[in-house]
Amino acid sequence: MQCSRVTVSVSLTAPSSSSGCCNPKTFSSNSLPFRPASIRWKSSFRNRNSRMKVSASAQPLTNADQLIDSVETFIFDCDGVIWKGDKLISGVPETLDMLRAKGKRLVFVTNNSTKSRKQYGKKFETLGLSVTEEEIFASSFAAAAYLKSIDFPKDKKVYVIGEEGILKELELAGFQYLGGPTDGDKKIELKPGFMMEHDEDVGAVVVGFDHYFNYFKVQYGTLCIRENPGCLFIATNRDAVTHLTDAQEWAGGGSMVGALVGSTQREPLVVGKPSTFMMDYLANEFNIQKSQICMVGDRLDTDILFGQNGGCKTLLVLSGVTSLSTLQDPKNKIQPDFYTNKISDFLSLKAATV
Repeated sequence: MQCSRVTVSVSLTAPSSSSGCCNPKTFSSNSLPFRPASIRWKSSFRNRNSRMKVSASAQPLTNADQLIDSVETFIFDCDGVIWKGDKLISGVPETLDMLRAKGKRLVFVTNNSTKSRKQYGKKFETLGLSVTEEEIFASSFAAAAYLKSIDFPKDKKVYVIGEEGILKELELAGFQYLGGPTDGDKKIELKPGFMMEHDEDVGAVVVGFDHYFNYFKVQYGTLCIRENPGCLFIATNRDAVTHLTDAQEWAGGGSMVGALVGSTQREPLVVGKPSTFMMDYLANEFNIQKSQICMVGDRLDTDILFGQNGGCKTLLVLSGVTSLSTLQDPKNKIQPDFYTNKISDFLSLKAATV
């Protein structure tokens, strides 16, 4: 069945380089604070604050073979699709094995920036899944890849509000950084006349999920963004909640980003889902036609919108954040092509159609 998709079309915004606290303007290679020598793929960023065309209601997945045969590549979100917290969702290994046996390319994309690609590789291994580092794309990697794509000056520094994953990816990309977990124990003593100093060489502030988030980091990042000319404000994602355990939902990276939005009155440049940066990167890296991709995720406003923005087929699984009632709520305007309970339905629905 051919379903119409939600489409989003807006320009990414990036800060002007004329002052430290400035109005955003339309993203282009000529308007970046650091002009790229070349951009190797066409990046048409889109974000959630967009006018959306209402699509037809999502259809329950009834013929898994038909969907599997219609695409070459499956992109899977991780949290809520492959695992919850540190617990593997049932049927995942058998499903991935079946898809590989059919010659499908598998890619795993996560907005969670706490780990690097290498660290995520170890998590897959711990859970008994055979996944290569090249098949994993985390938003920590996307932040470093974005800075490389715009030729971010190597003499500039990156202040990180986030965890080891971002630091490791910045280091691999050759960028100087400060902040991260080491600032988690720092406190500000508010005495009369006290003024907090900051590094004027910081040219970008990257914000991701941070267990060690505190007021010191908020103030330091705020000073860099507002007072350092042309300083970029980059968010790995704006997820409202995340799965730190399988028992409940926890406040996500969007809560940390929101604090900086409030203090700087600036909107961030988002490199994770639903921005199309990672989709464009993947299509370029693997030479994939986007029409031959199916995006599988558990979130409407990140995973499904990410796939739709990229022109891919989309499948929502109900094993994570989104419930069937949320999907079918008349107020919900984001409709995937198909929905199902979990990815192992590929096996049962396949058997039912034989």
